Amino acid sequence: MKRLRFYATVPHPCPYLPDRSAVDVVTDPGMPIDQRTLSDLFRLGFRRSGIFVYRPECPGCHACIAVRIPVRDFRPNRSQRRCRARNRDLTLEFQPPHYTEELFKLYRAYLKERHTGGGMDKPTPDSFREFLCTPGVESEFLLFRRDERLMAVAVTDQLSDGLSANYTFFAPHETERSLGTYAILIQIAEARARGLDYVYLGYWIAESPKMRYKNRFRPLEFYGDEYWHRCERPAVDN
Repeated sequence: MKRLRFYATVPHPCPYLPDRSAVDVVTDPGMPIDQRTLSDLFRLGFRRSGIFVYRPECPGCHACIAVRIPVRDFRPNRSQRRCRARNRDLTLEFQPPHYTEELFKLYRAYLKERHTGGGMDKPTPDSFREFLCTPGVESEFLLFRRDERLMAVAVTDQLSDGLSANYTFFAPHETERSLGTYAILIQIAEARARGLDYVYLGYWIAESPKMRYKNRFRPLEFYGDEYWHRCERPAVDN
């Protein structure tokens, strides 16, 4: 950690809350980060996006809260149990990060449906590789299939104490399956099987509808005041 260099970005439009600007503290992307150091950064509330490891440090705003699931204590609620049952017909494959036309087609369809006009909805093969196939990071693709059809991909980082749900993209019209939720449930099960303690979910933002789903996994630990707090209160089960 002592050898790392950190930089602050210039203010830029907040990707989560409209009409706000954001500032991130970012590690020097030119300096390689090993698994142990990346794990230490995650324990300090950082997040990885491609080659960038960052933490929001926006003046006057503390909306982005790093959250993680303590997997040994997690118990699925009724909605999550139903989600798991709906997806029993899916098979799971573990592969190293890589590019194929099949993966890119699903990624492009997902961004077109979920991020229209957000600057991500016109991806290229190069942008796919830059974002999801980062050299030097212990990461893997979890591929979910129904028969031969690719339904979802969960990009998952291996940390010393857990797994990081880095990014998930899935068939955008399969809304009844709740594939994003199912991917997290599988990552929780996989972390348990590997003897790991946590699944890191990135940032929870109460004012962002797209981020509220993270609050449905309980118990959930929130990072604040330089340490992790546990929230035991069950979320609304629907």
